[in-house]
Amino acid sequence: MQNRKVVIVGGGTAGWMTASYLRTAFGAGVDITLIESDKVNTVGVGEATFSDIRHFFQFLGLEEQDWMPACNATYKLAVRFENWRRPGHHFYHPFEQMRSVNGFPLADWWLQNGPTDRFDRDCFVMAALCDEERNPRHLDGRLIGQSFSEDADEFAGLTMSEHQGKTQFPYAYHFEAALLAKFLTKFAVDRGVKHLVGNVDDVVLNQQGDIDHVLTAEHGALHGDLFIDCTGFRGLLVNKALEEPFISFSDVLPNDSAVALQVPQDMEKRGIRPCTTATAQDAGWIWTIPLYGRIGTGYVYARDYIEPEQAERVLREFVGPAAAEVEANHIRMRIGRTRNPWTRNCVAIGLSSGFVEPLESTGIFFIHHAIEQLVKYFPGPGWQPTMRTMFNDAIRHVMEGVREFLALHYLAAARDDTRYWQDTKTRKLPDGLAERLERWQVQLPDSENVFPYYHGLPPYSYMCILLGMGGIDLKPSSALALADDALALKEFQYVRDRGSELVEALPTQYDYFTHMRLGAR
Repeated sequence: MQNRKVVIVGGGTAGWMTASYLRTAFGAGVDITLIESDKVNTVGVGEATFSDIRHFFQFLGLEEQDWMPACNATYKLAVRFENWRRPGHHFYHPFEQMRSVNGFPLADWWLQNGPTDRFDRDCFVMAALCDEERNPRHLDGRLIGQSFSEDADEFAGLTMSEHQGKTQFPYAYHFEAALLAKFLTKFAVDRGVKHLVGNVDDVVLNQQGDIDHVLTAEHGALHGDLFIDCTGFRGLLVNKALEEPFISFSDVLPNDSAVALQVPQDMEKRGIRPCTTATAQDAGWIWTIPLYGRIGTGYVYARDYIEPEQAERVLREFVGPAAAEVEANHIRMRIGRTRNPWTRNCVAIGLSSGFVEPLESTGIFFIHHAIEQLVKYFPGPGWQPTMRTMFNDAIRHVMEGVREFLALHYLAAARDDTRYWQDTKTRKLPDGLAERLERWQVQLPDSENVFPYYHGLPPYSYMCILLGMGGIDLKPSSALALADDALALKEFQYVRDRGSELVEALPTQYDYFTHMRLGAR
């Protein structure tokens, strides 16, 4: 059989993750060419991830020491939300399943009779590690205790959707997206991916309306069986050439802009907090992502409430003197999704497919998920168009599920001191969220009453946001008034004791990654 010819237009993280994964999945069975321009800047906000991204690196056969030092990468145990309830308040959304006692989540018992006002410290061990800035591995590489073996192959080969709920890995990653793209460029090219640098001047369709080839000044016509659009918000192939419409989410998620800084820091002195921080501001929020050698930070905002110049001033004041000489990157974000990211013989992956604001670090997750689905439905012999429909359904469900989850953050936040935050309480909600919210006020989220399709966020994630944001009245299950809470109190004590034990035993992130770099030499 003749090899399938795949042309990937656009590089960056999306392009090179796709090229590396497809090459690993199909080997020489697929001929892959990636063309990228040296004149297009990458957005560079997708530096934090879901914990499932480890499966991407495992699939490529990469160990952490192979790629993390090259990408200034660090571990992420949680998202830390600051000032969403009130100034000075924070809570964590960690990578840790909610414990259960007598069939009820520990969060229910906390609402009934929690030992402190910190649900995250009472219910999750990870909160203590984040507060004390501890690493999830010992210096010798051993992972903190968990309910599964890291080396077991029980879940090997499963996609993220098939894996969810079976276990929860305790951390994700922070990394420099540009450095990861550079690392994967070498990885893919060494394994046979053809890399071209040039600009696509035209996209030529055949009589059936499929893409026949893309035309470049530097390399002429590039023909393929399947074209992958990794051209970012431009959507050069899928939106412009094939005229597939884009569906905006701006009625639900109004943040449409960001200003970003890459700030060099003495991380030994500063410390590397093992979480992404999202700090609420008057017209949006600021992300802080700690890397080995710098922080990545940015203000995500809505232009209806603040001008770009003012947003930049706020961000620089937030960072302090270290940001004085750092160039700012202003970004207009296209929030929403392409109606059918797989249109004819073109598949959009990354920002060309869709994007929501990076509040829960979903950008890299969307790329990884789309690649897995593309491999699952890849057009081999006997391929049927209904497989394209199934791919599009999977992407739509993920995008719409994440949209609903992010909308919940703003609705549930107790903060209401500016027009921006006041408007979050009256803004349109995604279909179904209002009804689900009524149920959550009498029964905390579970697998039966959250968004019904896979979108990467398990029920305990919804519990964390509802409990942490503080703007929605929640009640424990009425049945708990009849139950003995002795076992729950014992579980709360175990969480506290285990957290204290790990804080004493574990190194800091700076010490761990310095040790890793010395070992990699």
